[in-house]
Amino acid sequence: MDAQVRDLVKATIPVLKEHGVALTSYFYQRMFRHNPELHQIFNRSHSDTGKQAMALAGAVLAYAENIDDPSVLAPVITLIAHKHASLGIRAEHYPIVGKHLLASIKEVLGDAASDELINAWGIAYGVLADVLIEAEGKLYTEAANRDGGWSGWRPFRITDKVAESAEITSFYLTPTDGGPLPAFRPGQYTTVRVFVPEWNVMQPRQYSLSDAPGSAAFRISVKREPGSDGTPAGRVSNRLHDAYNKGDIIDLAPPFGDFYLHEDRDTPVVLISGGVGITPMISMLKQLIGTAKNRPVQFIHTCRNADVLAFGTRLHKAAADNPQLQVHIYHDAAPVAEFGVIGSLDLGELGAAVLAPGADYYLCGPTGFLETHIARLHQLGVESARIHAEIFSTGGVAV
Repeated sequence: MDAQVRDLVKATIPVLKEHGVALTSYFYQRMFRHNPELHQIFNRSHSDTGKQAMALAGAVLAYAENIDDPSVLAPVITLIAHKHASLGIRAEHYPIVGKHLLASIKEVLGDAASDELINAWGIAYGVLADVLIEAEGKLYTEAANRDGGWSGWRPFRITDKVAESAEITSFYLTPTDGGPLPAFRPGQYTTVRVFVPEWNVMQPRQYSLSDAPGSAAFRISVKREPGSDGTPAGRVSNRLHDAYNKGDIIDLAPPFGDFYLHEDRDTPVVLISGGVGITPMISMLKQLIGTAKNRPVQFIHTCRNADVLAFGTRLHKAAADNPQLQVHIYHDAAPVAEFGVIGSLDLGELGAAVLAPGADYYLCGPTGFLETHIARLHQLGVESARIHAEIFSTGGVAV
């Protein structure tokens, strides 16, 4: 991109700050009206609630603000590439998105969107699309060529369905083709695709793999989302709980995700989770106690009460069997669990073991949970390079 293009893109920053969500909301409406088949790729719940439009508005603004040096967005590009690969977004989708994005800018801004401005955004979008297409292409190739790997969707049979708590259920999944499973990094997710009758469309959702690599089956542990306070019930999570049982078949994408355990280190590990954010932590924990006995592990989890605590008995046994592991469970309210305390988590009160020199911190949970505890870690002197986090939305979905 030349300087003139970058200047034109930067000139739209004030408009994007003020009207970005309105622009991206219009864009999604336009795109789905002209290309309804894309509903099978995008999370319709996020589209209906405006989450998708808000996320895109933030991404477009960040790109405009950093157009002189897009390299600072590399971590975001990696996150988006993994998410796109998990959903099956391919190179041929980018011209469709670009066409509707540029048309939306023109139609929303009207006379303020000159041909010169539209051309500049077209160039800028093309550069970003090429970066994402390249990154996603590498992910697709890696996923397809590893032992047991594949590309696209693969049918899996539910071989077991186990209630882990009052609201979280685990599904054990094996390929119907009888082939092997690929290795994955503890903390990564797979994407499940099921048919939602109310919408008459297939819908994808990401769920963390909640077991360690090397098991005979993939395991996902899904939280049922009933909906409340204007938030609709989780269409896919409820359908999995209510309509899918042992013997049924669902489609899975290969494992992806840039939030995972760093196994090339010998540092102490602190796993911090809230609610259904426990699921990737269980995968990390099982890998650590199975392959890295020299790494001390602190497992810290908060949830509303003992009824919704998943994996509690197994955590208790793991702590008893493995001297490297200490478990800390916090409940917001009674009833009291077999182990754990009622009260709020303050990382500073857990002492030197949690704040061990050089420790790596992995956090997973809702936005507010992460903001609170990452800020506390910084207050306690933990640098950003040792903090690894993933936000969870409804049902155990990485966002």
